Amino acid sequence: MRSLPPLSALKVFEAIARTGSVTAAAGELHRTHGAVSRQLRMLQEHAGIALFDKQGNGLRLNAHGAELYALIRPLFDQLETGYEGLLRRARHPGLHVACSATFAMRWLVPHLPDFYRQHPDIRIRLSMTSARELRSEGADLLIAWDLSSTAYSQADLAAAVPLAPVAFGPVHAPGRKGARKPTVRIAHDFTTSAWTQWHRLSGRDLKLTSEITFPHTHLCIEAAVSRLGVALVEQRLVRQELDDAALVAPYGFVTFLEPLMALPAQGRALGSEASVFMDWLRAAL
Repeated sequence: MRSLPPLSALKVFEAIARTGSVTAAAGELHRTHGAVSRQLRMLQEHAGIALFDKQGNGLRLNAHGAELYALIRPLFDQLETGYEGLLRRARHPGLHVACSATFAMRWLVPHLPDFYRQHPDIRIRLSMTSARELRSEGADLLIAWDLSSTAYSQADLAAAVPLAPVAFGPVHAPGRKGARKPTVRIAHDFTTSAWTQWHRLSGRDLKLTSEITFPHTHLCIEAAVSRLGVALVEQRLVRQELDDAALVAPYGFVTFLEPLMALPAQGRALGSEASVFMDWLRAAL
């Protein structure tokens, strides 16, 4: 038998600690002030210690209360996120895939008809967002290249499944007759390691004297097409611009050490649909 505090009282305690007020907690929980106060008193009697000190007309967490709050807050956050995900998957069945907006628009969506021809019974639900927010999407599967962000834990890195090598190269608009070479580096706000890696692996220094940044690779590409400077882009994402001669890649593309990866959702088993999708991705990429 589990030795746990009264869970209803624990929910009340979390609300009071988070909002800093019995009145605010009562409003959030749709309970009366008296009912919330009784739940808090029951928890403190069960624990045999006070969790709050009086502060004017309100309450302030004491050392014991702060320790308990630090313990349960991430558990409540995890429970909330997990429950929302469970309901979302039950109401919207299919494989939820998160990836950068640029990868989705420029590679994944144009290739999805092939996937659906091979696997008509599997439906893909996409979340497209910036690199910084990818891990918070709650998807079944996350597709990403740069895993250097603190958003990814050691457990993430251990569970990551390689999909395909990536090759990056500097691209810019074709030069006009008599025009000087571009000197502005176009960088991505959240994958700043790409330029560093390219310099190290290629051994080249393009002598770019200034920098502008954008939050999405798609914007970096458009900036390069618009002659704002030189962007460093994965070759699959600019294939159309290169074929149309809207961009040139005078130094070619260098294969990076880290491949494109698939990260299963934290705490959830990798289902058969995810395995099928990853197999298709490897072949298509």
